[in-house]
Amino acid sequence: MEQVFQQVINGLSLGSIYALIALGYTMVYGIIKLINFAHGDVYMVGAFVGYFSMSTFKLGFVESLLIAMMICTMLGVLIERVAYRPLRNSSRIAVLITAIGVSLLLEYTMMYFVGAGVRSYPPLPGFLNGSFTVGGVVIKNMQLVIIGVSVTLMILLQFIVRKTKVGRAMRAVSQDAEAARLMGINVDNTISLTFALGSALAGAAGVLVGVYYNSINPLMGLMPGLKAFVAAVFGGIGLIPGALIGAYMVGLLETGVVATGYSMFRDGVVFAVLIIILIVKPTGLLGKNIKEKV
Repeated sequence: MEQVFQQVINGLSLGSIYALIALGYTMVYGIIKLINFAHGDVYMVGAFVGYFSMSTFKLGFVESLLIAMMICTMLGVLIERVAYRPLRNSSRIAVLITAIGVSLLLEYTMMYFVGAGVRSYPPLPGFLNGSFTVGGVVIKNMQLVIIGVSVTLMILLQFIVRKTKVGRAMRAVSQDAEAARLMGINVDNTISLTFALGSALAGAAGVLVGVYYNSINPLMGLMPGLKAFVAAVFGGIGLIPGALIGAYMVGLLETGVVATGYSMFRDGVVFAVLIIILIVKPTGLLGKNIKEKV
């Protein structure tokens, strides 16, 4: 039983990171029906911004986290305006190819400037490196920080979406962009804000991964980005609660596979479960069947 609770803690911390990335996927898809495959690489940029903030400029964890979120916010807005906005009325395949191109551009631009090698985050203060035991279950302080920061950011996002004027504009554009435009909502600014919020969360996830796993590289965004996309589809793409449920399920599933001694198969199992879910319920766990003209 202790082993089960240990893996639950590990799965929740990993799922919290996936959730921050998955929210960006699901928000953008909910607004403009775009799968932003460059989102995983925004997460990678956030990890490197946090790394240089802590190692080069000797800033603390909180300051580095906030700077990474701000830089990724600006990067997300820039990507939307330069790469996606000119293709707003183009075919979906054109936008998809552009997203893949932006992803590769971010990866190899970062590789050009920092090299392809693995970087390690500097040592953290004693508290963040500490741990304690509850009933035989070892809980790292950093795991609690990851879960706490992630939950706080997700609650803040829900508040923005549900309780603010900007959030109402986002929901209106998600339902009908043309009707929202006729009601005086600036659709372009609303879409840019959606990219900004999603990118800020991805940047935070990058720093949390860096301080927890202590290893980053320019290609680190590929697999976590795909798994976060799996989580978003798993729960119901376009739905924020679905992204959260899917992310935590993916995190628990992955740690469960590792705990059974089949760590080499953890990625394959995640995608296999996705295939099964899509066969049984193509719209995801919380998704609804909606007729769509293509």
